[in-house]
Amino acid sequence: MFEFSWPWLFVLLPLPWLLRFLKPVHTEGNTRLRIPSFAKHNLATQVAHQHTRSISAFEWLIWALLVSALANPTWLDEPITLPNEGRDIMLAVDLSGSMTEQDMAYQGQYVDRLTMVKAVLSDFIEQRQGDRLGLILFGDTAFLQTPLTRDVKTVSQMLSETQIGLVGRATAIGDALGLSVKRFANKDESNRIVVLLTDGQNTAGNLDPEEALLLAREEGIKVYTIGVGSDNPRGFSLFNMGGMSGGSLDERLLKRIAEQTGGLYFRAKDVAGLQQIYQELDKLEPISADEQTFRPQSALFYFPLLIALGLIALRIMFISAKTLRQEA
Repeated sequence: MFEFSWPWLFVLLPLPWLLRFLKPVHTEGNTRLRIPSFAKHNLATQVAHQHTRSISAFEWLIWALLVSALANPTWLDEPITLPNEGRDIMLAVDLSGSMTEQDMAYQGQYVDRLTMVKAVLSDFIEQRQGDRLGLILFGDTAFLQTPLTRDVKTVSQMLSETQIGLVGRATAIGDALGLSVKRFANKDESNRIVVLLTDGQNTAGNLDPEEALLLAREEGIKVYTIGVGSDNPRGFSLFNMGGMSGGSLDERLLKRIAEQTGGLYFRAKDVAGLQQIYQELDKLEPISADEQTFRPQSALFYFPLLIALGLIALRIMFISAKTLRQEA
């Protein structure tokens, strides 16, 4: 459907005609409108002629095109209905230094833990159509990278751009869980889910994991925890030397968080282990929300604007050529 965003601007159409009577000038005993001309003002006779003539149809056309552009013509596509059912899922991803260990088998080769997590979680995110996803990153502390949104492409893009050390090298599990709970504080719907993924134990942060667990239980938020790391670490990492290898994974804490909140714990030793969460989340009943629709819009103001500018350019070229002939 075609429409103008500001159709009331068409009241400006008679403005040149009104100005013709509101701004009279006296020329040779006659009252005339002083009309701006496209001509050069180096010829006194031509200026006088342009000031005394009436508004031409050509100028009316240019003015009408300019007013049409100001009214912002818009094309509206067919209405699109947004999904009215889904889940609220907050992803909390560990970016600590130990995530650089290359002990994860993926597509026939060993890659670091973060690379494998990005690959599998990106696929998981793309399958969450209808769900609202958010992204929290944590290291020395936790911060919100993406608030809850149905724009899963943006969440996937933000995850792909993450880097080790972005928020420090330690592991603040308590801060990550606490921040996730806080983002759900003003939402009363069921099926509020946190997916907390880490390869270590709590070594930093301001909030103790047990305190964060109590907050999650009070808010009725399910927490699915994922422990990442192979039982047989391979390759070299500076963090292996610091006691931050896969063996430091605090499975007891992760299992306790999942059990106390009604979630599940997964051990992701490989891609298959991480993908198990797909089926579990799909079993949950989605929440219902008010149906929302929107209509994609395409702005068309530049069409009349470009036509008007083109006619003005032609007018200037025509008058310039006429002036040159007269001077010759």
